[in-house]
Amino acid sequence: MTTPSVATTVPLRAEPAAVPTPSPTDGEVLVAAARDVGDVLLLVLAALAAVAVAYVAAAVIGAVVRRVARRSTVAAELSRRSRRPLRAVLVVVAVWVAARLSTSADEVWRPALEHVALIALIITLTWLVGSLAFVLEDLALARYRVDVKDNRHARRMRTQVQVLRRLTVAVLVLVAISAVLLTFPGARALGASLFASAGLLSIVAGLAAQSSLANMFAGIQLAFTDAIRVDDVVVVEGEWGRIEEITLTYVVVHVWDDRRLILPSTYFTTTPFQNWTRRAAELLGTVEIDVDWRVPVDAMRAELARLLAATDLWDERVGILQVTDAVGGVVRVRALASAVDAPTLFDLRCHVREGLVAWLQREAPEGLPRTRLEHDGRPSEVVPERPAPQPADRLFTGSTDAVARSQAFSGPGQEVIDEREHAAHRQDEPDPADGPADEPAGTAARDVPPAQHADGRGEDDPVRGRGE
Repeated sequence: MTTPSVATTVPLRAEPAAVPTPSPTDGEVLVAAARDVGDVLLLVLAALAAVAVAYVAAAVIGAVVRRVARRSTVAAELSRRSRRPLRAVLVVVAVWVAARLSTSADEVWRPALEHVALIALIITLTWLVGSLAFVLEDLALARYRVDVKDNRHARRMRTQVQVLRRLTVAVLVLVAISAVLLTFPGARALGASLFASAGLLSIVAGLAAQSSLANMFAGIQLAFTDAIRVDDVVVVEGEWGRIEEITLTYVVVHVWDDRRLILPSTYFTTTPFQNWTRRAAELLGTVEIDVDWRVPVDAMRAELARLLAATDLWDERVGILQVTDAVGGVVRVRALASAVDAPTLFDLRCHVREGLVAWLQREAPEGLPRTRLEHDGRPSEVVPERPAPQPADRLFTGSTDAVARSQAFSGPGQEVIDEREHAAHRQDEPDPADGPADEPAGTAARDVPPAQHADGRGEDDPVRGRGE
């Protein structure tokens, strides 16, 4: 026997009525404000204490380094370069630690403060690492002096160190910017998407920055292939100067008249140029003078030897005088001398030129260049007059072939031109159906002058008739 089910009704529990929040009293507001101010002051005091501790630590480290620097130039240079960046790093670290250990810091602005401290730490660490790299590069530069006679190897090393310094700075800045951007969550997602499409982006970036990348690689190539070095004497674009600075993208040439010639690095890898100090600084210079055939060459050679021996500009390697040409009524004499470098050679050439000119004026005036004219006393012959041009000498007139040639280049002919004008005039005349014409037909034909040819003669010209 089945027992019928009985539905039971459970009464719903009534929701409790919302209790209104009482508004804070003035005293409670003041207490909360005082608590917030106290938290801020406590955090500020903690940060100041951390900064003081950082300064004390930096002072202690500096004192130790200075004590060691008395016996080591490396420590002295390290202390000079890294004092400020080390102090900045310690201050940022101290503030960051104080913010994290402070229990009064509000959770709302604590992440923002820590984020700012992290960015500052990245920047200061980059500054410190760059200073340490500069210390190593300065020590390398100090080992190679360029104020000595044979400084080719020193100039090569200085050039490479300077390029490496600029490359180090560029890499550090790029790494620091990347690290700062990666502290933002959005930048991380962007970086992942960029890495996903790195192939296409690399192609686009390579095409867009082709010139800049070419200059940068050319600068690195110049630094490590020894094509040019700092203080090399070169001739570029017709200008004589020395290499003053080599960067990753351009080269500065100090011209002899104190101008600066800025050239892209690719110029020195794609354009021929002269390097007067590629292997050695010694150079040969020439002085060429045109003199008369009667010049005493042996005496002039002795004067050159005297001039060279009397000056300290000559390095006593080469000093000769030769006759290199004897045409055109003059004798070309070339003096060849040597000097230790390009500036000294320039002054030596001027000294030799001035001395030889003064010697010619004083000791050998017969050697000064002269222009000779010879007259045998006979009257000059009468130059016959040129005969008048014959008709056969003409191109378009004077003969049957010339007239035919003229007609070929005279256009379609006057008759054709008149017919074209008449047809154009008829098109411009009004239609008779529209009303009487203002001018009777045939007027244009009567007003047309007789046919003229390109040479100005009419159809009835007897000269033209005979020519044809």
